[in-house]
Amino acid sequence: MTLEVPHPAATTPPPDAAAVEAAARRLAGVATRTPLHPSARWSAATGARVRLKREDLQVVRSYKLRGAYNLIAQLSAGERARGVVTASAGNHAQGVAHACATLRVRGRVYVPRTTPRQKRDRISALGGEFVETLVLGDTYDDSAAAAARDAVETGATVVPAFDDPRTVTGQGTVAVEVVEQLAELGEAPPDVLVVPVGGGGLLAGVLTWVRERHPAVRVVGVEPAGAPSMAAALAAGRPVRLEQVESFVDGASVRRVGDVTHAVVAGAPVELVTVPEGAICVEMLAMYQTDGIIAEPAGALATAALAEAVRVEPGQSVVCVVSGGNNDVSRYAEVVERALVHEGRKHYFLVEFPQEPGALRRFLDEVLGPDDDITLFEYVKRSNRETGPALVGIEIPSREDLPALLERMAAAPPSFERISATEPLYRYLL
Repeated sequence: MTLEVPHPAATTPPPDAAAVEAAARRLAGVATRTPLHPSARWSAATGARVRLKREDLQVVRSYKLRGAYNLIAQLSAGERARGVVTASAGNHAQGVAHACATLRVRGRVYVPRTTPRQKRDRISALGGEFVETLVLGDTYDDSAAAAARDAVETGATVVPAFDDPRTVTGQGTVAVEVVEQLAELGEAPPDVLVVPVGGGGLLAGVLTWVRERHPAVRVVGVEPAGAPSMAAALAAGRPVRLEQVESFVDGASVRRVGDVTHAVVAGAPVELVTVPEGAICVEMLAMYQTDGIIAEPAGALATAALAEAVRVEPGQSVVCVVSGGNNDVSRYAEVVERALVHEGRKHYFLVEFPQEPGALRRFLDEVLGPDDDITLFEYVKRSNRETGPALVGIEIPSREDLPALLERMAAAPPSFERISATEPLYRYLL
């Protein structure tokens, strides 16, 4: 049975610049006015004056509080009494929880069973007595269906992560702050504003305000290559559901953008680019090691685009939004792995070793270069065969060293097969 939940666009006016400015006044004293930090690393690399809008330093470590609070704060007394409900396993849930506690509105957050315990605990800590966290289903879609049923049965208001004009205008306050902070430095609005894109709430909010107040600003939206849902929607002329989504950039991996967000983005001048997940990992490590910033994958999208996807001119004023910093430290091993593969420094092979003493030693002596390193070796010995297969991972100093490695492998006695990133087997390695 299809649940009929009224779409917010039917009862709420479309977002406009005045609504974004009203949201900024509403959020004063609630949301942190996050810093606008110069990026020495990217300024040196591009010749532009690059600054980072540090939404990872927001009170819930992401910009999501802005939209959630802006929506809930506008509910009528009757709506507040019936409470709110949402489905999320990440930053939006934390924004809703904080907003509920601040406004003393009861809320229920549905999360899938795959949500890490630390995120559930964080939602509970932010929401306190006002928020109930309900674990239901194996996927986000299961949780979203449960939240929709809840809204129908209880009359609670659904708080969408992006597909509501009030969410959109709340997110748009990021752009208002950027322009105000530059003005305080005696500077004009930025020449280029780079924004990460998932469901499109932040991009739509920024465009809503910028296109009316500062239309000369070049706005660039950055999607992960594995989830280009806004690009697909613009190409189709309507939101469409992606058949496959790479979920690594969990904060921006959305199968379908919103009707509200698509309408705004389709009607405004905007550039859309994509960045491979490996490049995002390279940027996450650079932010951590060089800049001292702990960014989640979606939080590194905007700056990662400066490497190749977004061209800026020397001397231009460029602002990149670091959208969030809720990254689990246990993920860094995968981040390092993906970064090495993207940089062409990590490669995997299936090698058929002769089942005889000294075979591995000869392979090490004849194939590996002085600075090469074996990072994975899985060997299966079979007593009834002359050879045994091994899965071998090799790290090399740079991608330019790969041809020499392949030549040495081809000349060595063991036969080998390189595992391509397009093969199903590769998914078990990353």
